[in-house]
Amino acid sequence: MDPQELTSNHSQLGRMMASEMAEQPQTLAALLSRRDEISQEIRSLVPARLAGTVLVARGSSDHAATCGAYFLEMATGRPVASTSPSIVTLYRAPTDFTGYLLVAVSQSGRTPEIVEVVIRARANGARAIALTNDLGSPLAGAADLVVDLGAGQERAVPATKTVTAQLTAFAIIAQALGDLGLEDEAAAELPSQVAAVLADPAPAIALAEWMRSTDRLVTVARGLLYGAACEVALKVEETTSRFTAAFSAADLRHGPIAIASGGPPVLAFAHPGPACADIIKLVTELRESGANARLAGPVEGSELGWSPAAPEVLAPVLAVIRGQQLALFLARLLGRDPDAPPGLTKVTVT
Repeated sequence: MDPQELTSNHSQLGRMMASEMAEQPQTLAALLSRRDEISQEIRSLVPARLAGTVLVARGSSDHAATCGAYFLEMATGRPVASTSPSIVTLYRAPTDFTGYLLVAVSQSGRTPEIVEVVIRARANGARAIALTNDLGSPLAGAADLVVDLGAGQERAVPATKTVTAQLTAFAIIAQALGDLGLEDEAAAELPSQVAAVLADPAPAIALAEWMRSTDRLVTVARGLLYGAACEVALKVEETTSRFTAAFSAADLRHGPIAIASGGPPVLAFAHPGPACADIIKLVTELRESGANARLAGPVEGSELGWSPAAPEVLAPVLAVIRGQQLALFLARLLGRDPDAPPGLTKVTVT
């Protein structure tokens, strides 16, 4: 399949996924235009004495929440934790949420266990925010406040526009509660930066060709990009059925790095900021050990870039979109339809 066919809007493989990816600049622009309104609503809901924040999500939404955990802990100066729905749904453990903000994340708002966590947490003292696309969903009805992502219905099984909206919503919420450096000008530039990435598919096609002959991939990042690396891994798995694992750079060094020298290719994500030097150092170490490691991000030696002007808090959005491109093009190269991966459905009931 030649590059033109890989990127064609008329391709029958991944047609819906590609269409929904293309909606992201407009979706994010609309969400960011409501930034002040959302911020005011968030500030009015947060407990006067915030004890901490608890996040609940599954799948792609959980990867957005992983980034959100970094954002919120840095912004509030209070601990942030991801709760396990099983604590509520299986073990029925009573948890005191007094003084806590709960953020529940779900594209459809219809995952039963997420809804049940919100109901129970509110009954035990939490203030609950729902991030969802469906204002009429059970999750929206269970929360104190709903942040409408505005992404609309997603038809392709792999979530795309909703994930980047979730990442952006977390940045808005965190900035409302503290200073993450998300200035108005930087926020306003994000849709055009996203559009520029979508208009530049060639680097993602080249990496898809690199991955074509392997059945495994490791993605790695650290800090604010770690959740993005997790989401890229999931997108590749969903669309291609290739085994893909995501690690933080620190965790990779604690044992799993042993697989890299004779094993899967490694794609490392970096953006200018506190974690960047460590990722570049890791890639150097991996290559010296014989690993096939490549860099993604606006850094020297990268093969999959995006705008260096984006603040680090918005870099996960751009990294995830690069990952969406990689997954889409690799699936097409392999003759798979990413719109309907075998064994997967749009809403997973757990």
